[in-house]
Amino acid sequence: MTPVTSPADRGGRAHPAPAPTFAVLGGAQVQQALDGSEKKIVELVEATYRLHGAGDSVNPPSYFLRFPDRPADRIIALPASIGGPARVDGLKWISSFPGNITAGLPRASAVLILNDHDTGYPFACLESSIISATRTAASAALAADWLTRTRPRPSRVGFFGTGLIARYIHTFLAGTGWTFDTIGLHDLSADSAAGFRGYLEQAGTAGEVTVHDSAEELIRSSDLVVFATVAGEPHVSDPAWFGHHPVVLHVSLRDLAPEVLLASANFVDDVEHCLKANTSPHLAEQLTGSRDFLDGTLYDVMTGRTDPPSDRTVIFSPFGLGVLDLAVGKYVYDEVARTGHLRLIDDFFHELRRYG
Repeated sequence: MTPVTSPADRGGRAHPAPAPTFAVLGGAQVQQALDGSEKKIVELVEATYRLHGAGDSVNPPSYFLRFPDRPADRIIALPASIGGPARVDGLKWISSFPGNITAGLPRASAVLILNDHDTGYPFACLESSIISATRTAASAALAADWLTRTRPRPSRVGFFGTGLIARYIHTFLAGTGWTFDTIGLHDLSADSAAGFRGYLEQAGTAGEVTVHDSAEELIRSSDLVVFATVAGEPHVSDPAWFGHHPVVLHVSLRDLAPEVLLASANFVDDVEHCLKANTSPHLAEQLTGSRDFLDGTLYDVMTGRTDPPSDRTVIFSPFGLGVLDLAVGKYVYDEVARTGHLRLIDDFFHELRRYG
């Protein structure tokens, strides 16, 4: 985007600057830019985690808009800024309305606004439910890789919750070279489990697919457990279910009782972000009065500051960072711009002269 401020010539006179542009990218364009790029996006997410860990980002707390008459619904604002090659600021505005599912709509909807690093002008609005699911899945696949390097690679995966996020996570695991002998599914909705199984069959998955009637059965039969539910409070409380010490991708953040976390090794994406809003790690902190149960962040693992144990259950609880949305969103914008298919809104910015 062209900055609004005009450089002065040698005589001190300001040159008129071209008007800033504003583009709108719909879901089809977003999906096309990301399709088949799982390895590249995981590498991008890893690079973004490293930038964030090194302090080259701004990622303030997420802001929750809640409704007294609709306690299950929420809309969240995730402002962020990232340096590195992207150099972009922005905001993700994402809603979660679980009741949409019964009406045949996805639970979550979102937009992402990208702002120019130098002028602050917004230069793009992107459909962002796909971006959000993509960065979540890429983060999960990245964590699965790093957290299993000290143990045999899991061959049995179990998905607790079989919605869109679970599908994206499986796609990213498969797209980054993971194969499984068995794939377990468990969901309170038989239709959701059947739909996920249909997706796996259509994708040509080689592993044996089993729908488990009980949560315990799914967990005990999996070396890699993926929680991708809409749970608002813990519903899995028995540490004995994890006696075989699996790696757990606790993506939905509120499934596990504090007792399960306290019996495990725990890693998060960002400590301050994760230990709030009554997430499972937050509840564990409230129960114990300390953060000693945390073993580190994924960045700590990637930089060798700590190694995940091979003889304990390892749990990764990612809050989800806005800098990841920015990185993936800027990647999408650049890909669409490269192909020449940006849809610009003419004269979106109108009052550009200070005195008319």
